[in-house]
This record gives sequence, structure tokens and C-alpha cells, in this order.
Amino acid sequence: MNLKTSICGIDLKNPLMPASGPLTGDFEKMNFLYKSGVGAMVTKTISIKGAEVIRPCIYGEKNFIMNNELWSEYSYKKWIHEILPKAKKEFDIPLIVSAGYTKEDMEFLIPKLDEFADIFEISTHYVGKDLNKISEIVKTIRKYTKKPLFIKMSPHIPEPIEFVKKIMESGANGVVAINSLGPTMKIDLETRSTLLGNKDGFAWTSGPVIKPLSLALIHEIHKNVPNAVIIGTGGVEKAEDIIEFLLAGASGVQMLSSALIKGKDLYKKIINSLPKKLEKYGFSSIEHVIESKILTRTPTFTPNHPKIDNEKCTLCKLCENVCPYFAITVNEKVIVDNKKCFGCGLCESRCPTKAISNVL
Repeated sequence: MNLKTSICGIDLKNPLMPASGPLTGDFEKMNFLYKSGVGAMVTKTISIKGAEVIRPCIYGEKNFIMNNELWSEYSYKKWIHEILPKAKKEFDIPLIVSAGYTKEDMEFLIPKLDEFADIFEISTHYVGKDLNKISEIVKTIRKYTKKPLFIKMSPHIPEPIEFVKKIMESGANGVVAINSLGPTMKIDLETRSTLLGNKDGFAWTSGPVIKPLSLALIHEIHKNVPNAVIIGTGGVEKAEDIIEFLLAGASGVQMLSSALIKGKDLYKKIINSLPKKLEKYGFSSIEHVIESKILTRTPTFTPNHPKIDNEKCTLCKLCENVCPYFAITVNEKVIVDNKKCFGCGLCESRCPTKAISNVL
């Protein structure tokens, strides 16, 4: 199975790469991911001064991570004199250098980082929502490099399509979509205080919980700005997610939060499982997925009513309990009142044994 993809003419042996963050913060960490088989490497965001990070800074549950991680805790000097030269020497995969944040930062950093980068990824997370300000940053970077340039988009940008159009007009090659969502908050009832966060108690949320938002924004960007190359991120946790992100319009994908939730060996597991998942869904290669068009359902206003597979059904009563139209009762078997059934689809999506069909 051919897992290769291409980002601005640069070949990747597979589409999975880490997202910028704590797992890419120095050579040792990046080397672990390299040996896991990722298709490209992405550095933690490099700025002029090392970040002073509040502790604790990462909290995880089953489907999300909350964090107060900032950019790299190391200064640019450690990166350009130690980490990047070693990575460039040891890794035979593309090196995506993440840098941030202001126009002044870029004037200083890009000339020093350019020799190491195959691709630049620029985070605008702390820059704000002013598209003209972001445009000036992109134009500034373009003065100092000819390398492919991607701008990482935060979901708080009010006009995402205008954001992508603006950065493309200013010299970017594409977008990384999307960054973590926030501000968000976690409260500890035992102490009646926030569990982590900045001085206001705020943190940023990422992981599988934001995947639906990521897919929607990627699809919108791909549809409205087709010349923008998209690297998708925000919610990847399994091989099927990679396929979904590529169908939505991405050319490659990044993952980090799910590896913090499930373990660092998740990269290798996903890459190893990807060929069988592609085959399962009728794809002959990664390129085949990218070239395929996503189909959107034709809206209908006539309800389809549930069909019950009694052999699969365990009579758990979840469908009865969740039905918002009180159309299902469960005793010795599942009974659906079609006069009450709205055809909403919730029962089918929540059935743990896939005993319900015909609605979705």
C-alpha cells in the first residue's frame, strides 16, 4: 500500500506527523517520534526567548487535553546551535520548523532558522484576530525565505475563509487547521478552584473532542480556497481519522493530544494500521483518498424509522433512555412508535451494539 503524500512538492512517506507541542520540544523527543515512523517532523514553536510555563500545564481526560503550554522553553540559541543541526543531520524526513509570533520575531528568527527548515509553520495563536496584522507577518517572513510557508489557524478567528485568502495573498502556501480551542476552564469541586490555567483560570482544549470543528473548517477552506494546501490537525486519534481529514481536503495530518491521552506509541500503531484501514474503505493509496471527493448528503425532511436487529440487541435500554421524542420502549424487545418517532438518528448513533439501523 502506497502511503506517500506530498506537501508543496516535498514528499512524505506517510501523511502522519506530530503537531507542535511538548512531544517535539527537543531532539530526544523528536527522535522518538522519528523512530515511530512519522512522515515529517514538526518542532515545538521557537521564539526569541524561552517560555516561562505555569505548572501544572497539561490535564487530560478520555477525549480531550487542556493545556497552558506556550512556545518552547528553550531560547532560539539552543535550537539553532544544538537541536536543529542534530535533527537535520539525523532525520531523513522533512523538517517543519514552527516559529512565532510577531513581525519583529520573524525579522530576527527566520534568517537564522531558514537553513534548517524544509517547511515553515507559523503560529498566530497569540497575535490576535487582526487580518492585516497577520498579513504583515506573512509578508515579513517572505522577505527572508523561499521555503513553503504554512500559517497555523486558531479556531477563534472570526472569518476563517477570509483569513486563509489573506495569508495566501500575502505569500503563504497554505494553512495548518486548526489550533487548540479556547479559552476553556476546568473546575475542581474539592478545592472550589480551577485545576490549571493562567491567572484567569483559562486553558486551551485540543484532542478528539474538537475533531468535528476541525473537519468542518478544513472542508470549508478546501472548497472556498482550493489553491491553499492544508495540513489538518485537531482530533486525530486513529487511522480512520487520517482518512477523514484527507477526504475533507487535507494533504497531510498532525497529531499530538491523542498521544498524550493514549500514549506515545500511538503514532506507530496508527501508521501500522493505516494500510488495512485504507483497504477496508476501498482506497488503493493515500493519493487515492486525497483525489476522492467528499459527498454531502441531500437534505430530506421525511423521517426514516429505526430497524432493530434483535440478535445484536442486548436490551440495555439506552435507546429508550436517550430518545428525546419518547418513541422507544424496551421490555422483552425494542418497540418503536413510528407515530412519535421523529427520525432524528440519535438512537442509531448511540446504540453500543449497532443493533439499530435505517435512520442515518
